Amino acid sequence: MSNAPATSLLRRTRVRVRYAETDRMGVVYYANYFVWFEVGRTDWLRDTGHSYRAMEEEGIQLPVIEAHCEYRRAAKYDDDLEILTRATLLTPVRIRFDYEIVRGDETLVVGHTVHAALDRNGRPCRLPARVREMLT
Repeated sequence: MSNAPATSLLRRTRVRVRYAETDRMGVVYYANYFVWFEVGRTDWLRDTGHSYRAMEEEGIQLPVIEAHCEYRRAAKYDDDLEILTRATLLTPVRIRFDYEIVRGDETLVVGHTVHAALDRNGRPCRLPARVREMLT
């Protein structure tokens, strides 16, 4: 998460691994990390006072246009995890979220997603000024 600017708000979110999120060996299924990225991202936006719901009501959508995940260690059933989320403004219409999922002091996963701001017609538009100002 070192590539995010120091001024970026860090959001910490806790999740506990549910049985349904694991395979027969009790190891978290790889796609669930992207679900947890979304949990962290949603909480980050809510902390800014600009939830997904509010942005969509204003006519702004944030579809994922890029996603990356690097798996270092496996999470397992009933682990208590922390999702660390930061955001970086790439352009006035693109935002990148960086994630780190940790168990205690051990990093399990790092990754990022890039999102484009689109209007109701699916055309690129500026991110809300409130979000842009936080990240510049």
